[in-house]
Amino acid sequence: MDILATLGMGPWTHIALLLGAAFVAGALNAVAGGGSFLTLPALVFTGVPPVVANATGTVALLPGYMAGAWGFREDMRPPPGLSTSKIVWLSLVGGSAGAALLLFTPDAIFRKVVPWLLLAATAMFAFGPQLRAWAAGKNAAHQAPGTAKAATGMLAVAVYGGYFNGGLGILLLALFGLLGQTQLNAMNGMKNLVSALLTAIAVVIYAAGGIVQWKLALLMMIAATAGGYGGARVARKIPAPVLRWGIVATGLVMAGLFFAKG
Repeated sequence: MDILATLGMGPWTHIALLLGAAFVAGALNAVAGGGSFLTLPALVFTGVPPVVANATGTVALLPGYMAGAWGFREDMRPPPGLSTSKIVWLSLVGGSAGAALLLFTPDAIFRKVVPWLLLAATAMFAFGPQLRAWAAGKNAAHQAPGTAKAATGMLAVAVYGGYFNGGLGILLLALFGLLGQTQLNAMNGMKNLVSALLTAIAVVIYAAGGIVQWKLALLMMIAATAGGYGGARVARKIPAPVLRWGIVATGLVMAGLFFAKG
């Protein structure tokens, strides 16, 4: 665990930090999203290079996305303009492109980009309800976009998700609403399916590129899975506004710390 021997803290302290971050991230993703706001900074602050931290944190959260997709399997319905098969292929193509882009992003550049990505993701999370309402109003006032525009939007979101998945869920829900999807369970089902696909293809590419710290990823994966199962039961008792703004505050703090380190 030499990579954790930084900041004058012992490795067990770092392991505890990573396990705690992964556990809470799993719980957050199960009920509201925002888990990346914890896993990425935790890995970076324990000495993992930013690009490797992004890849490793993505691997750690994969089981949660897969479980979410399975849980909504009976509710999944594609939005108008797209079929499930098209969504799958666009997710795989866009996710591959985004993950490949990360492989070619130097750590120095990614370190400068991360705080801005965190800020953008935090803003999307904070204004998620308004963003979805805007998308629904846009759809009500105008005819739903055609297949070409729907595919372009899906591809763009997939590229973003393959590169950096913070705020991905909000983007997907807004996109599906804009395309004319009105059933929340169907939207959440497709959101979880796309998130799982993007994460899975990204993991394959990250692994091929050799930028995953597998021991840390597996350690955090266990904690994230436990958090998604048990922690969510506690998180559900927290009032939704408190939970949402707690995540927003976390995102802002993490972005501020990254700006300070940069």
